[in-house]
Amino acid sequence: MALQAAPTSAALVRVLTVQGPISPASADYLLRGINKAIDDKAHLIVIEMDTPGGLDTSMRDIIKAILASPVPVATYVSPQGARAASAGTYILYASHIAAMAPATNLGAATPVELAPTGGDKPAAPDKPKQADKPAAGQPEAATPSGDPKMRKAVHDAAAYIRGLAELRERNVEWAERAVREAVSLPASEALELKVIDLVATDLDDLLKQVNGRVIKMNGQTVTLDTAQAVIEKIQPDWRSRLLAVIGDPSIAYILMLLGIYGLIYEFSNPGMLFPGVVGGICLLLGLFALQVMPISYAGLALMILGIVLMISEAFIPSFGALGLGGIVAFVIGSVMLIDTDVPGYGIPWALIVPVAVASGLFSFFVVGMAIKARARPVVTGAEEMIGAPGEILEDMEHEGWAHIHSEQWRVRSSVPLKRGSRVRVRARHDLILDVEPWNGE
Repeated sequence: MALQAAPTSAALVRVLTVQGPISPASADYLLRGINKAIDDKAHLIVIEMDTPGGLDTSMRDIIKAILASPVPVATYVSPQGARAASAGTYILYASHIAAMAPATNLGAATPVELAPTGGDKPAAPDKPKQADKPAAGQPEAATPSGDPKMRKAVHDAAAYIRGLAELRERNVEWAERAVREAVSLPASEALELKVIDLVATDLDDLLKQVNGRVIKMNGQTVTLDTAQAVIEKIQPDWRSRLLAVIGDPSIAYILMLLGIYGLIYEFSNPGMLFPGVVGGICLLLGLFALQVMPISYAGLALMILGIVLMISEAFIPSFGALGLGGIVAFVIGSVMLIDTDVPGYGIPWALIVPVAVASGLFSFFVVGMAIKARARPVVTGAEEMIGAPGEILEDMEHEGWAHIHSEQWRVRSSVPLKRGSRVRVRARHDLILDVEPWNGE
């Protein structure tokens, strides 16, 4: 990242931008951006954010970096129409300054990536179960019931955001409601309820409003001076863009399939090299992307089993049984692969269905070609010699020479044969053929 050095007399404001789900790629970009701003002795770090949410692990990595930063961090939900939902709400609460543009919103912070795929639904807000009543001093709020894993996830998330709200002296009660009841707020109401610190129309307005603001950091106070600040916007570099591309579940899914098919083709045709090299690279990139996602190993196993069954149909024709079973296993595994309901994550049906259909059609095409090939007569090799016609070149008792397939062959016969007799091959023993008289019919 090439940066122009700021004059020593002016404060440096480093601006980082996050648009889209909070993912390992966005976390890597923000962490490196924050560390770079610290090394450059920036006066303020501004995170412009528009996100529907994201992964819990990536969100916590970002929040840890913000809490540990010796440079004040201002999270700004921008531009107008943007949102800081789910994981974005936690990041907003963790920041030293929380700001929003007009016509933006935040909230809906229930940890949906840990939500159960079936079973009991969360209790309605007006009918909480007795066992799920909040502890003393906490607001009355709905808590999911029925699934212990979900209850633990919601309680943990509520405690986490409550701690962030207390640290930044923001509205604790609403923060917990955002987790337990998935409520949301527009920017104007968020300011009235002291969920955020200010509403700014743009970045210049934000810097104007925070100028002179006193920030508490690690027991000390820092007064912001952004009146004549030099603004530097840092865009994601090639590494962040690469992580963002392969970190997309659909791209990771395609890379993994290309890797598996490439390796299978290489093993079926040793020495091709290109399919094996490309397949190995794609498979490693796909597995790297999947290992930072909440994947289901049962789904991954079903996908691999489906591919193996469809490939096996080409070598062990079973009149479609292996192929159909492979397609079913592949589709079910693809649906189960990404174990999350986070917006922006998951493999869409629009990708699963065409890939499954293409794999199935390819499998049945290969099977059809194999069946047709088996029905054709043999035209090459030792087997093709059986039944081939020929002509005796000299009188012979039991062994002699014959002209077969425009070649001279050593032949044996159980009866004497005269020169010019027509014969047909019965068997082959290395370079000697067993023949019998043949009238040409």
